[in-house]
Order: sequence, then structure tokens, then C-alpha cells
Amino acid sequence: MNKQQLIEQIFKKKTFLCVGLDTDIKKIPRHLTANDDPVFDFNKAIIDATADYCVAYKPNLAFYECMGTKGLASFERTVKYLKDKYPDHFIIADAKRGDIGNTSAMYARTFFEEYDVDALTVAPYMGEDSVTPFLKYDGKWVILLALTSNSGSHDFQMTTDKDGEHLFEKVIRKSQAWSGEDKMMYVVGATQGEMFKDIRMVAPTHFLLVPGVGAQGGSLQEVCKYGMTKECGLIVNSSRGIIYASSGTDFAAAATAKAKELQEEMAVELEKLKEQE
Repeated sequence: MNKQQLIEQIFKKKTFLCVGLDTDIKKIPRHLTANDDPVFDFNKAIIDATADYCVAYKPNLAFYECMGTKGLASFERTVKYLKDKYPDHFIIADAKRGDIGNTSAMYARTFFEEYDVDALTVAPYMGEDSVTPFLKYDGKWVILLALTSNSGSHDFQMTTDKDGEHLFEKVIRKSQAWSGEDKMMYVVGATQGEMFKDIRMVAPTHFLLVPGVGAQGGSLQEVCKYGMTKECGLIVNSSRGIIYASSGTDFAAAATAKAKELQEEMAVELEKLKEQE
């Protein structure tokens, strides 16, 4: 999915919601745990329940890798189900990979050839040669970690150099020499509030993947106020607030209600863009 196709889906569906499939076998409804593949069955139900209200899904690899080969099989089945039934949805593998060049090339092959996802989160700490192998795939996206929503983000990301530039700003500025806005996005946590203004000073038109709305306390309205562009420029992720809205047999219906609630808020924000034209 290229940038224009993503924008078209956002305005067509009036949503820029990404549903995070952080599926913990210990948290899914107990009535599913006797199934042969409870993680996939849970994901399938969540996807069917929320597909009308989102444009993207983001399975977090940690929740699948912790179960070994069985978990990776669940991840693979989830991606295949999305590609077969909901081909207009953007699939982000949240794996935060990044290593020396030849190792990154293997990670890129894994996610862009074997699993064939649309995008992969990548850690930029090791620099250009650790990121460029992911950028060699046409139609695939790199989503670089820039300013995350966890409290520890201040340990490194918010530090400044002698010129007053934050490390996260340096990452964004430097990485734009590696690729353009048609292949690169940035992760910016919803809890960062007004820092989105600084992000937009450095990356005025790139898409941002924004986790932290909902369970982590980020404000959708604040994110939109400081981070939205005329093309939207945002993919806002919600994981726990949607997929664990209920632990009972009504979990899918509860997920529908939460996703619809966010979609309706997003539709209001998108309408504001039209009014500004």
C-alpha cells in the first residue's frame, strides 16, 4: 500500500485507527483457550469485529514469539487472514528490528518476503546501514522509532546536544536522507502531547504511527491538534483498550463498540480538516 492509497482509505472510511493485536494468551477469554489455536481464533474475531472502523492492524511480535513456533504460526495465520479477507487494511509488524546490515537484510526478508506485511517498526540506534536493507523493498514501509510513549523515553530520546537538538529530532532529520515520506514513517507516542509540534517542524508531511491512546492515557484530540496534517498524517494505534474491552463471551462486541467510539472521534477530526480547506 502506497501513501496515496493509505490516505484514500483514511478519508473513505473516516478513520485513521490501527488496532494493535497484542494478544496475550493469558488475557484472552477463557472459553477460547481449549481451541487448537486460541490466539488466532481471538485475533480473527477481533479483526471481524473492528475491520469497519480501522485502516490498519499491528500485531506485536513479542506476544507471538513468547509462545515459540506455535505463536509464530498464529501470527502467520493472522497475517494471511488479513491479506485474504481484508486486503485494503495496512498490516504493521511491530517487531522493532535493527542490526548490522547483513542481519537487517535477513529481518527484512523475513517480514517483507516471508510474511509479506506492509510495514515494520525498526530501531534506528545503529544508524543508516542497519536501516537501509529494509528500504530496498518496493511498496513496503519502515516505521522508525522516534519519540516513544514510555517513561524511559526521556533517558535517551529527549537528551540534547550542544546546539539544543533532541536526539529524537536528530534521528528524524538524519533518516530523511535515507528515504522519503513514501516509504518511511515515525513512531511518536500519544503521551508526548505538544512535542508533536517539534516533530512536525522536522517532519512536516511524514505519516506518524502513534501508540498510547487509550490504556496509556494519550489524548486523541491533543495528538490531532499538534500532529495532524492536511493529509491526516496519522495512524493512531489502540491495543488493550479495544481487544481487552471484555474478557467474556461478548469480547468481540465490546471491541466493536470501542473501535466504533474511536472511529467516530476520528471522523470529527477529519471533518475539521475539510472545514479548514
